[in-house]
Amino acid sequence: MSVSSTPTSNDACLSIVHSLMCHRQGGESESFSKRAIESLVKKLKEKKDELDSLITAVTTNGAHPSKCVTIQRTLDGRLQVAGRKGFPHVIYARLWRWPDLHKNELKHVKYCQFAFDLKCDSVCVNPYHYERVASPGIDLSGLTLGAGPSAGLLVKEEFEGQPSHSGSDGSHSSHNIQTIQHQPAPSLQAPPTSARPALSDSFSSPALLPPPDAASSASSSAFPSIAPGPATAAGPWPRTTFPHSLQHQNGHLQHHPPQYWPVHNELVFQPPISTHPAPDYWCSIAYFEMDVQVGETFKVPSSCPVVTVDGYVDPSGGDRFCLGQLSNVHRTEAIERARLHIGKGVQLECKGEGDVWVRCLSDHAVFVQSYYLDREAGRAPGDAVHKIYPSAYIKVFDLRQCHRQMQQQAATAQAAAAAQAAAVAGNIPGPGSVGGIAPAISLSAAAGIGVDDLRRLCILRMSFVKGWGPDYPRQSIKETPCWIEIHLHRALQLLDEVLHTMPIADPQPLD
Repeated sequence: MSVSSTPTSNDACLSIVHSLMCHRQGGESESFSKRAIESLVKKLKEKKDELDSLITAVTTNGAHPSKCVTIQRTLDGRLQVAGRKGFPHVIYARLWRWPDLHKNELKHVKYCQFAFDLKCDSVCVNPYHYERVASPGIDLSGLTLGAGPSAGLLVKEEFEGQPSHSGSDGSHSSHNIQTIQHQPAPSLQAPPTSARPALSDSFSSPALLPPPDAASSASSSAFPSIAPGPATAAGPWPRTTFPHSLQHQNGHLQHHPPQYWPVHNELVFQPPISTHPAPDYWCSIAYFEMDVQVGETFKVPSSCPVVTVDGYVDPSGGDRFCLGQLSNVHRTEAIERARLHIGKGVQLECKGEGDVWVRCLSDHAVFVQSYYLDREAGRAPGDAVHKIYPSAYIKVFDLRQCHRQMQQQAATAQAAAAAQAAAVAGNIPGPGSVGGIAPAISLSAAAGIGVDDLRRLCILRMSFVKGWGPDYPRQSIKETPCWIEIHLHRALQLLDEVLHTMPIADPQPLD
């Protein structure tokens, strides 16, 4: 077989694998992809017509009709490759078509006779026998009505090194970081009600976006100094409607629309939080590979409310931070591969006095740690990772909410420290009160809130291409190949004011 020719089922397995490897999309490592393709080719070697169908489908990108390509269904429906398990049709669809595919986004075409959902003894893994269906609204696939208050929109890694413990240990899963996904919002010209997908009776379906004229007037009146975002042929950039707050009530999961537009309208009438002039730079961005900072910290002037962070190599200017130009002598092959997929990256936009919105311009999702999004999703601060899909435009930081939170935490910490000191000294007021170490221990958690804890409220973290948390092989953002940390200067300025206004109690000698 010549190098340029397409192999057939009569060729050696090695030649077929080499040809199919050339068409992979790069979402998985080369070693994993090779193992997955080798496994499939060996299974199909005795079914030459199906192997030829696979070769035709993959090498022509689905341009020619192809038959079902089947393998035996396993007991749990999952296929193990290189020690990791995943649904077989998802593995190969990710390999050759959609590297960021979520397992609940596939729908088989009508003529597929052995689709995974049909639960036949054989499963079709032809990637061109499936279509990707990304819901324009909330993805309800990961919701469980009886899962307790921590239920969210979960995005699981398709390949798991060990079985999930969520079914056997609810307390364990409820305290784990999990991933909440944010898809692009539908266009402002919403389809008629009859054309929208029906929701279960358990879910309300309020109007998620204001009318186009209301949206434009709210935006222009609230932020007159911000130029409107770029428009595409299909219309203006979609404004996000995520996340929705999730609450349990009478056994039903209730959806509450986000309060973005009312907040915008209120900003017109609200005075600035602080009379101090805005800082010269509204944020600073540090780039990391694993746990090592690469390059200098990039400061964004307040005169540039929109900054782009991308993977290209143009010398960074005031409104563009190019990660591709940064060198690192300790860079690994995995980091290099991930950097190739940053592409157009993200846009960070500062609105009003200091709210921050993110627009994902990359072809791959980005993952964000945001206390604001945690709160909007009904989660504890730092309890979730948020997956923001390509083209999504979403608010990730609210300055007023952050200011209220830092005031509350600082006041709580001070009150707890005072009460702790009183407990140790035996001076707790009230009947039956006693002094000593036991009451003091119960107050130590709140008293232990420090400047670093408050400073975290003013920081956003964002990884490119690869996520982290129990839903992924990486448990910390410091294990992801490329990520950024964004320090918000107006919020840090407000934190400084809060700390200055807190009275400092004189230490009292203990008898």
